[in-house]
Amino acid sequence: MAHAHPTLITQKQVAALLHKRPRDSHKGMFGTVAVIGGGNGMVGAALLAGRAALKLGAGCVHVGLLADNAPGVDTQYPELMLHKAADALQLPGLSVIAIGCGMGQSISAQRILQEALKLDTPLVLDADALNLLAVHPELHSQLSARQACTVITPHPGEAARLLGKSTADIQTSRPESTLELSRQFNCNVVLKGAGSLCVSNEGKIWLNNTGNPGMSSPGMGDVLSGMIAAFIAQGLSADNAMLLAVHLHGAAGDALAHQQASIGMSATEVTEWARWLLNKWITKRFL
Repeated sequence: MAHAHPTLITQKQVAALLHKRPRDSHKGMFGTVAVIGGGNGMVGAALLAGRAALKLGAGCVHVGLLADNAPGVDTQYPELMLHKAADALQLPGLSVIAIGCGMGQSISAQRILQEALKLDTPLVLDADALNLLAVHPELHSQLSARQACTVITPHPGEAARLLGKSTADIQTSRPESTLELSRQFNCNVVLKGAGSLCVSNEGKIWLNNTGNPGMSSPGMGDVLSGMIAAFIAQGLSADNAMLLAVHLHGAAGDALAHQQASIGMSATEVTEWARWLLNKWITKRFL
């Protein structure tokens, strides 16, 4: 049984996972992400995740939207390919699916999650995907029986609902709660918050020390989900994609805080700084 003694994630550790792209690269070498979410009034959540996947290096990014009046194009980032949610799930050649961002908890959302859990494709589950799991226990066995990797990214409230506990219970025993989630659902876990905790596939627990209070703003979790998906699409294991994304996400927020932008920090800005830092780390490694 794993022990609840976290090991610190370091920049040196995650930077060592990065590779310089060959000169003859093409987009097919860097994977295909589908982001599924964006119910009525929450289209932005899925677009934030899709944009983050795009900016952090995925070769192709599809976004499947549940909203009745979903747009056909992201006018700010037309590189994203927008679909109806059910259609996006059926796209061939997906490397990874990030599902839940702004998805809502409708019957349609529940059905789409059920179908996603059946696929032999890596999944990143966030937000409403986790809320649906909490209120539909019949999905638990489907999740725990999956052969492909799954990463779940709950905040303390979502973790509490999944485990049938209070948020206070989670916060007073964060390492133990993170391990319990991993064991119960057979997945990698990111328990978000000040000092995010990550559990690897083997049950090792990691502590992240990047990030700051300025990141307590809308869309930050959506961006993190897109980043994890982008790194899985580019060939990293779920363990390494999770550790790199969590550390880089917080480091991007810290870079913004150093620019005196803590209050009013936006998830869009964090995406931009994460891209800049990623490229900086790669350049430094291969000088």
